[in-house]
Amino acid sequence: MCARSSESTPQRGFTMIELIAILILVGVLAAVAMPKLDTAVSLRNDTARDEVLAALRYAGQTAQSHRRLVCADVSATAVTLRIATNRPASACDTALTGPDGSASFTSNPGSSTFTLSPSGTMYFQPDGRVTSDGAGTTASARSLAITGVGSITIGGETGLVR
Repeated sequence: MCARSSESTPQRGFTMIELIAILILVGVLAAVAMPKLDTAVSLRNDTARDEVLAALRYAGQTAQSHRRLVCADVSATAVTLRIATNRPASACDTALTGPDGSASFTSNPGSSTFTLSPSGTMYFQPDGRVTSDGAGTTASARSLAITGVGSITIGGETGLVR
């Protein structure tokens, strides 16, 4: 029987030079890729802001064009709209669906959360005002803060959403 010597057995593993080269390559790739990932997250938050902005503008335009009360409820991650089936009305009783057929107007693909100040349902009146009650007696300016993006303001007397 022939004994194998340690010299004839091939060595396995990486050399120190190969390991250093891989670490340098990973470092360069990370330096290039990380800013692009931050940009992607920022774009998702901007998308959430744009969807909320469009939903609130849609609420105001629908209230005026249909001459009906439209109610907007803002949760931490979505905006839902309802419309009154009769007029005059002080409450909304039918879901107002978005372009995709769902009652929720935001998909919130990023990590954004929504905070409405002052909180509560927004009532878009047929005359263009935004009020804090369905009867339309008190105009209410609102601010909707979106984490990572900024805020949206809603004018009480004008109903302007920007």
